[in-house]
Amino acid sequence: MATIEYVRDLVRRDNGLAVVVTRRGDGSPQASIANAGVLAHPVSGDAVVGLVVRGDTRKHANLRRRPRATIVFRVGWEWVAVEGPVDLAGPEDPLDGLDAGRVPQVLRDVFSAAGGTHDDWDEYDRVMAGERRLAVLVQPERVYSNPGT
Repeated sequence: MATIEYVRDLVRRDNGLAVVVTRRGDGSPQASIANAGVLAHPVSGDAVVGLVVRGDTRKHANLRRRPRATIVFRVGWEWVAVEGPVDLAGPEDPLDGLDAGRVPQVLRDVFSAAGGTHDDWDEYDRVMAGERRLAVLVQPERVYSNPGT
């Protein structure tokens, strides 16, 4: 059975590039690409898969209405999927137990967990705020992969 540690390994090997699947109102899947990584949930401390999304996307609207996602990472022929409920943390999506002033740090933590680096974190924070970016934190209810991993 795949583990969250296997997810961490694939993230490191391909900059956290992943397919993100949410559900539209009619139940059909909506897929997109994002960088994601494994980090500690900012409230519970549990390992989650996080990604950062703009506040004006279909993905965001879908997650607000149906807070579940599937994230699939792959490197070559290896892959791992993480499915589960999501928590949203952003300027328009307060997360219970998280002070709104900590949201910029959570966005930085998610970005870093996905392999990102930045030379000017203040500029990063300004861009994230301007785009109403938020953190999507997927709780790993199911983690599965191709046989043998």
